[in-house]
Amino acid sequence: MSLGMAINLLRGGVLQVLVMAAPILLIGMLTGLIISIIQATTSIQEQTLTFVPKIAAILGAVAIFGPWLISSMVQFTIRLFQQISAMSG
Repeated sequence: MSLGMAINLLRGGVLQVLVMAAPILLIGMLTGLIISIIQATTSIQEQTLTFVPKIAAILGAVAIFGPWLISSMVQFTIRLFQQISAMSG
């Protein structure tokens, strides 16, 4: 395996992780932002108030994006195994 192939595999793995994590992280971030705005406008400064809506939003995102995440990971794994078999033979 050449250095270029190793870098290409590593780059593909990092990109796959970013693509898979982005929707869930964005939904968690937007939920936190909305709760923070509501807290600022109502002067409720309870720090634990953001946890329950964030957890519910992230669980909902996993439920919605779960099939896509699994199929994306399966496709990446199949491509990775195909590249490994092409390298060794």
